[in-house]
Amino acid sequence: MLPCHILLWLWIGFAIVCVLWILAASLSTSGEIFRGEALKFATGFHFENYIKAWTQQNISVYFMNSLIYASISSALLIVICAPAAYVLARYTFLGNKAMKSGLVMAMSIPSIMIILPILNITTALKINGTRGLLIFLYVAVSVPYTVTFLLDFFSHLSRTYEEAAAIDGCSPIKTFWKIMFPLAQPGIITVTIFNFLGIWNEYFMSLVFASVDAKRSVGVGLFTIVSAMKQNGDYGAMFAAVVIVFLPTFLIYLLLSQKVIAGVTGGGIKG
Repeated sequence: MLPCHILLWLWIGFAIVCVLWILAASLSTSGEIFRGEALKFATGFHFENYIKAWTQQNISVYFMNSLIYASISSALLIVICAPAAYVLARYTFLGNKAMKSGLVMAMSIPSIMIILPILNITTALKINGTRGLLIFLYVAVSVPYTVTFLLDFFSHLSRTYEEAAAIDGCSPIKTFWKIMFPLAQPGIITVTIFNFLGIWNEYFMSLVFASVDAKRSVGVGLFTIVSAMKQNGDYGAMFAAVVIVFLPTFLIYLLLSQKVIAGVTGGGIKG
């Protein structure tokens, strides 16, 4: 085990050094970066790099777009997938196993394979370049993963909760939202975090279906900024944009890492 621990700590150390260097570069000038003096701060801390990135490079627009896409899509996925996973996990009906197998098969299909057919359809319908379309696509491609993830949590919840609710006169729908849904909170929180991060970092769909800068997410926006910075040479502002884009995912991991671990390892409340 010792070699594994050594490799793990080496990887963690390397990641920390890289993050610290990017943070230092975001507060330095282009000259300091090229001279390898980003960590020295010889000319002080250049917080104006963040102002430039936020106001002049449209990072604020890309940031808000991704926040809208990730937040709304993650919420819709829970509203749609949690009841579906509950029904598939708790009830036996014709086609149950086929649906579960279909969801697993759908997860194995790369989203890039369905982009061109969807693009043809959306072009014919003239709905390309809208936020609603991107949210719909993000939800649609994430449904198989979300339902499959939640199946295990709902399948291991004790049936005594449902029996007690039925004795008290609760309908199946009320039982789900009032009792079973809160009990599956570890899985709900974990899959929501994963969906949020996945949509936040998504690149290809935003590139294809968001035809204007005003609708693009941070992935495509950051690539646009990096390309522009190669021309004007303002690398300090470029690294500031990288930090701004990276900050939400970092905070989520920092503040909610224990919930993610509990959700992945817990597997629901067994009864």
